[in-house]
This record gives sequence, structure tokens and C-alpha cells, in this order.
Amino acid sequence: MLQVNKPSSEINRSYSEAENSPMETLTSYVEIIRRQFPTIVAIVSACVILAVLYLFTAAPQFTSTASMVIDTRKVQLFQQQSVLGDVAVDSATVETQVEILKSENISLAVIRDQRLIEDPEFTGSGGGVLGSILDFVGGLFSDGHASSEFEQTRKALERFEKNRTIKRLGLTYVMEIGYTSKDPAKAAKIANAIADAYIVDQLEAKYQATRRASVWLQDRIKELRTQASAAQKAVVDFKTSNNIVDTGGRLMNEQQLAEVNSQLIMAHAATAEAKARLDRMNDIQKQEIPDANVADALKNDTIVKLRGQYVDMASKESIWSMKYGSDHLAAVNLRRQMAEIKKNIEDELKRIQQSYKSDYDIAMTREESIKSSLANVVSESQLTNQAQVALRELESNAQSYQAMYDNFLQRYMESVQQQSFPITEARVISAATSPLKKSYPKSLLVLAASLFGGLVLAFGAAMARELTDKVFRTTGQVEEVLGANCIAILPALGPAAAPGLGERMRSGKLTSKGNPQPDLLRYVVDNPLSRFAEAVRSVKVAIDLNSIVRENRVLATTSTLPNEGKSTLSTNLAQLIAHGGARVILVDADLRNPSLSRALVPDARIGLVDVVAQKARLEDALVVDPQTKLSILPAGTTSKLLHTNEILASKAMHALVTQLRAQFDYVVLDMPPMAPVVDVRVTSSFVDSYVFVVEWGKTKIDVVRHNLRGSPEIQDKLLGIVLNKADTKALARYESYHGRYYYQKYYARYGYVE
Repeated sequence: MLQVNKPSSEINRSYSEAENSPMETLTSYVEIIRRQFPTIVAIVSACVILAVLYLFTAAPQFTSTASMVIDTRKVQLFQQQSVLGDVAVDSATVETQVEILKSENISLAVIRDQRLIEDPEFTGSGGGVLGSILDFVGGLFSDGHASSEFEQTRKALERFEKNRTIKRLGLTYVMEIGYTSKDPAKAAKIANAIADAYIVDQLEAKYQATRRASVWLQDRIKELRTQASAAQKAVVDFKTSNNIVDTGGRLMNEQQLAEVNSQLIMAHAATAEAKARLDRMNDIQKQEIPDANVADALKNDTIVKLRGQYVDMASKESIWSMKYGSDHLAAVNLRRQMAEIKKNIEDELKRIQQSYKSDYDIAMTREESIKSSLANVVSESQLTNQAQVALRELESNAQSYQAMYDNFLQRYMESVQQQSFPITEARVISAATSPLKKSYPKSLLVLAASLFGGLVLAFGAAMARELTDKVFRTTGQVEEVLGANCIAILPALGPAAAPGLGERMRSGKLTSKGNPQPDLLRYVVDNPLSRFAEAVRSVKVAIDLNSIVRENRVLATTSTLPNEGKSTLSTNLAQLIAHGGARVILVDADLRNPSLSRALVPDARIGLVDVVAQKARLEDALVVDPQTKLSILPAGTTSKLLHTNEILASKAMHALVTQLRAQFDYVVLDMPPMAPVVDVRVTSSFVDSYVFVVEWGKTKIDVVRHNLRGSPEIQDKLLGIVLNKADTKALARYESYHGRYYYQKYYARYGYVE
């Protein structure tokens, strides 16, 4: 099959690529908005109108605001005098005060002080049209008895808390108190009353707490005074019974133990020092002649002097031995003197060693004596420590009772002073004043919210309509869903398009009886420059282009369901081709419901059925339009036919179509719809091409797709799809080139009319 509308040029390929570009999603949303624009405008307009009506009927509200701060400097000034131990104000403290401001205690105090239960604004309706309606509805369901004072108070409290606002300003210590009312002066008055009630409540709370604390502290002080005296007496009695004496805050045995321990440490150090000197002297004695450093360290003049003599003689002996030999008498004398000096040095070192050993023995004896004394002191101290454990416990109890007594006494004095000047940390820094402008309803905000809500609702409705719109409206849908070309879009036609057409039809043996809109069947003849006629011409062009590939002379028009306009298309197509000079025959092959025959030749006695049954000749059954020379073969008598598909599939029908091919240039068959009957499927053997009519915006996509998929023989010979009864104004929102441009701007340049 020739795909006459298949994109093959570079321009068409570029267009196809553009459809799959990243901008396709955005473009699809824009197309949805364009298609559903009337719905969007209607919903947005309705929302804005409702907002305007609300603004006109709603009672204006005025909000007045007072500011109050938690004064931290005042807290610090009187913090030492606070009985309850006030702490520095932090974020949690401020948030706590906000919740206190919101409490029912403060609200009820304001209601009582301002006598709000007598105000109709608090015990009546909310005012305005809505409030009146609510009052009326409530009156219908009420039992008629008057509300009690408690009920009025609770109702006023509910209205009061609804109109009151308490909030903290950022991270500051400032709290903002606001109230909304119909009366600006009343709003300011109540906002200030809330701040005053909070301050009075804080003062009263602190006074009551201080008074209760004073009474309790007085009783507690008496009890603590007795307990502290008894504890101190127990400490004194225990020291007396255990001979415990304090010297400058310390016990005598503790002081003695510390002194003996210090002496032991020094004795141990002296012993170690003496032992070190003795060990060093023992090492020196192992040397033949102590070196110069050792001699100097001993600080002994005799050893230093002897060592000097020894060194001088050793030097001389070395010189004489080298010069005269070691056996020389002078060298021998020198060596003898050196031996005597060495013996003297050894004797001196032994004497020093005996002295060091004596010092070491004395140090050891002294250390052992101090250790013995320390052991005696420790033994005595252990006995004292056992008694001291009980003493410390008694002293601790005495100190605790005394500290508690002093603390409570100080608290009591502070409470007595604070009762005379109670303070609060809160103060008003900005009193509420009567507002000049209403705070509710905010006109711009309401209009903006209605506009935004309308847009959201409208877009949602538009998306819902798009998702539920399962019908054909665009050529793109046809090509994408069915895989076939949309060869034409026929606009919807109004009734009685060409007055006087019935007279011309009757003069040519055609009649209009039984057809409510007979003029539609000749619309292309009476209105050759109309949009409808141009769309039918596009079908004719598709037929001719398809004829290049194969013979395309026998054409059949069908649809999915009845009343989709297939008969109107087949009649106008046949008349258009015949009006152009070709030999054309229009055959009514809808044997189940021959509506075309009833509309054009209702008086016909013979037709297709009689010719196929060979009960009449073809020439006798034909009716010719005198204006277009179109030959019409009606269906004939079909009321008693049960198997119409057998007639259309018969050899006689094939022979008739072959005869029509020989006599006419085009054979147009008006076939029945595919969904109710199967007649169309049996004609594929002698039909060259099928034109499938789909009613625009009505026929369901699933129905059309199911019928075409179930009839592959029809689909193989499908010339294309024709969208019929299109609303051109609505079509402009779906495909602009079929609406605004083709049918209006450029179409009119060539003399075409509506």
C-alpha cells in the first residue's frame, strides 16, 4: 500500500526528529493547556468569582498587637532576694511564658475583667453572611432553652482563643500578643488586657509562693536549730571521752607522726650518702695510685701532695732509665722512694676508709632508732584513727545541720523582705493601639490564593479530561495508534446547508423523504469552495496517488459504528469525482441498514440484491443524477435477507463488481459498519482500497483499534482514515495547522468560504 502521507522528505524527517526532542514534554503540556483552555478559563474564573463574592460578604477583621519583654536585668537585680531560686532567663523559659500566656487561666481572667460573655461577638454568631447562616441552622436544631453562664463562658473562651495570637519574636525575649476583632478599639483593648492579666498573674503567683515558703521555712528553721545544737554537743562529748586534742586544727598524734616521718626520711638519706662515700673509697683503694680527679674529690691535702711527689719521681725515673738504664743507682733510688710514697698513700686511704665506715655505722644506728620511734607513733595513731572515724561522722553531721540552718535562715529573711515588694520579669514595651487597616480578609492574598488554586484545579481537571479523552482528535493520534494515514479531516456540517436541494433531487428522480438533512449528501456540489469540499478533495488526491502503485478503482467506505458519517462521505466523494467528469457509480452495499438508498431513492423497487440474484438488469436498477451524472445503485429490497454476508461474498457479486469496473472509472461502495456486522470483511477480494471513517471526538480509540486488528484483510487494503464531524473551533486547539491557519488565515486567500 502506498503511504501517501509518510514523511520521506528532509523537512518531514526534521519534523519527526523535533517531536522526539527534549522539548517534547514541555510542548505536550503546552498543547494540553491549549486544548483545554476553555475549561481552564472557566474553572479559574469560577474560583476568582467565588473569591470576590467572599471578599464582599466576609466581615472585616482588625488585629491589634502589644509587645512584652522578659526583663533579664530586673531578674539579675533581685535574683539574690528570690526565695524560689530564680535562674537566668533562657530560651526554654521564654517558651514557657508563651504557653502561660496561652493558658485558660489568663484567658478566663480577661473574659471576666472585660465582661466578654455579655458581648454578642463572643457568645453570638461570627458575623457576616456565613455567621447568619450558621445561626439560622443552629436555631433549627436547638432545643430552645437559654444557655447557662458556664456554657456562655466556654463559648466565649473558644472564640477568644481562636482570635488570640501569642508568639515569640525570633530568638529574643520579646513576646507579641495579638487579638483580632471586628472592632479596632476592642482588639487593642483586649490585647492590652491580656498583657495586664499576665503580669498580675505572675505577681500573684510569686506572692503566694513566697508566702507559703515563709511559713514552711519558719517551721523548718526551728527544727534545724535543735538538730544543729545536738550534733555539736555530741562532737564535744566524744573528744572528751577519747582524749582527742586539737592543735591548730590537727590532732597531736598526727603532728608527731608527721615529724617522725620527716626525720626518718632525712636519716635514710644520710645513710645512703655515707654508704655511697664508703663504696667509692673501696673502689679507690683498688687503684695503685689515685688519679688527679679522685684526689681532688677526696679533698685531702696529704694525698694530693704525695701524689704530686709520686708523679715527679716517676717522671725522673723514666728519664734516668732511658738515659742510663734501669739498673742505674739513681733510678733504683727513685723507684724505692716511689714505693715509700705509694705506701704512704695507701695508709692515708685506709685511714679515710675507716672514717667513712664509722660515719656509715652511725647513720645506720640513727635510722634504726627513728624507725623504732615511728613504729611506736604509728601504733598509737591507729588507735586514735579508729575513734577519729566516729568523730568525723559526728563533725560532718554537725556541719551539715549548721549549714542547713544558716541557709534556711537566710531564705526566711529574704522571703520576709520579698513579700513587701513582689516583682515580675515581664513588662509591656509597646501597648496595643487601634489598627487603621483590616487584617482579614486580605484581598490580594485571597485573590492570589483563588487564582493559584483555580490554576491548580484547572490544570488537574485538564489533565483528567486528557487522560479520560479516549477518542480520536488529531492526525497524530491516528498515525500513532492505528499505524495508518489520516487522509482528511471533515468539518461538521449544519442542517439545511443549501436550500432548494430537495427540488433538484426530485427533478432527477432523487428524493429527500426520510432524511432529516438531505442537503448533506450533495454538499460538495452545492458548496464547492467549502472546507468540507476541500477535505473530500484530499481523499480524492489520496486515491489517485495510491493508483500509481496499484489499481485503485473499487473503493469502499466503512466505519466502526453506525452514524459516523460514512454514507455522507461516500455520497459526496462519488459526486465530487463525477462532477469532475469521471464515470462514477455509487453502490449502497449496506444491506442490513440501507440508509443511503432510503435517503436518495426511497421509491426504488429494485437494486443491488435483485441484480446479484439476476432478477433484474443493471441498467434497470441504476438511477442517474442529472447534474453530476452520478450513477446510483440502491440496495433494493432487503427486509427479508438473513445472510447478507453470503450475498456480498457470492460469485455473482464478484461478477457484478467486474462488470462495474468495465463500465465505470470509479466504483464507490457504501459498506455497513464493522462492529455490528461482518459484511465488510467478505468484500476484501474485490475491493481495491478501504476508506475508514471515524467520528471526531466521539468514537473510542479502543473500539477502532480492536476492529482493525481483528480484520487484517481490511487493514492491508486500508487507504487511510477520515476524521468526520470535526469541530473546527475545537480542532484549532488540538492541531493549529488544521484550525487557525489552514481553515482561516491561508484558506480564505483562495476564495474558499465556510
